[in-house]
Amino acid sequence: MTTVTEAIRYVGVNDHHVDLFEGQYPVPNGMAYNSYVILDEKTAVMDTVDILFTEEWLKNVAEALGGRKPDYLVIQHMEPDHSASIEAFLKVYPDTTVVATAKAFAMIGQFFDLDLEGRKLVAENGASLSLGSHELHFVFAPMVHWPEVMMTYESTDKVLFSADGFGKFGALDTEEDWDCEARRYYIGIVGKYGAQVQNVLKKAADLDIQIICPLHGPVLKENLAHYLEKYDIWSSYRAESEGVMIAYTSVYGHTKAAVELLADKLREKGCPKVVVCDLARDEMTEAVEDAFRYGKLVLATTTYNADIFPFMKHFIDHLTERNYQNRTIGLIENGSWAPLANKIMKGKFEKSKNITWLETEVTIKSALNAESSAQIEAMADELCRE
Repeated sequence: MTTVTEAIRYVGVNDHHVDLFEGQYPVPNGMAYNSYVILDEKTAVMDTVDILFTEEWLKNVAEALGGRKPDYLVIQHMEPDHSASIEAFLKVYPDTTVVATAKAFAMIGQFFDLDLEGRKLVAENGASLSLGSHELHFVFAPMVHWPEVMMTYESTDKVLFSADGFGKFGALDTEEDWDCEARRYYIGIVGKYGAQVQNVLKKAADLDIQIICPLHGPVLKENLAHYLEKYDIWSSYRAESEGVMIAYTSVYGHTKAAVELLADKLREKGCPKVVVCDLARDEMTEAVEDAFRYGKLVLATTTYNADIFPFMKHFIDHLTERNYQNRTIGLIENGSWAPLANKIMKGKFEKSKNITWLETEVTIKSALNAESSAQIEAMADELCRE
């Protein structure tokens, strides 16, 4: 158990058993499922944890309560990694009042067979709940990243309980860079909902926030401007860093050779950062992260079954379903008899906003030759022009 403030205790758990978070995101350093207890005239427990850690969490809660009974269980988000222990908690503490949005209560009814008559409090956007000297203010955050989500601002200690916002991959007993794994977490899980995150950031700007308590990742107490700036960049789909990300697939090595030539040319011309990703072998979620991090993207693939190679198709789908926008994209295709990849790749971005296409497109017919090598040179020049 960790002390957040004199009145707030951390009672979350670390999960080192999970290999894929949400069934798709590799988490080599595990995950943290965060929960907090607020101690005042009345006590409040903020969210629960994944079902595999119910018993450990209940012990943490009991230790923090020190023999007291919880008055409120505040549910900010109904995703099972945070809500799965609700039923077990209420068996131990049956007199607790559950506080949640109306949409969250509807989901509680879907996940559990619980009769909450007489022990539920429907939170309203902007409403407050007094615990004594501490007061909770509810801030609705719909579609960040589920529709029932709310955040809670505690105005005495100036703490924002931010639900999945400002979270990251990784258990709390491991040391790793916040930016990298928070970026991968945000873009993968919340990235589609930039407009909704922007709305919440505008609400947060009116609050005096000294501490952020997310449902994943560390409690944030210092340099909060850094984290808020990152979220503003990510949720407004602006490039975070200067550089070029090259994502490719290659069957027999000829497309790879073109990519390596382009990367060499970019470095020779002083490109600040060149990131190359083999979509068939490198971790897809990290490739998606880099595509959002940098302002320029080059896609290189083969024509395959009158379409594009599956890993490239999958990668572009990841980008477009997360509202990829405000970027410059260049295209490289390879085809031995009927090159179609550039046209198909471009078509997959037809609903994307503010995409600037390089004038130079590269077409390789089987293997690099003088003509396609000259196109690579021209593409490097165009990428480095700004």
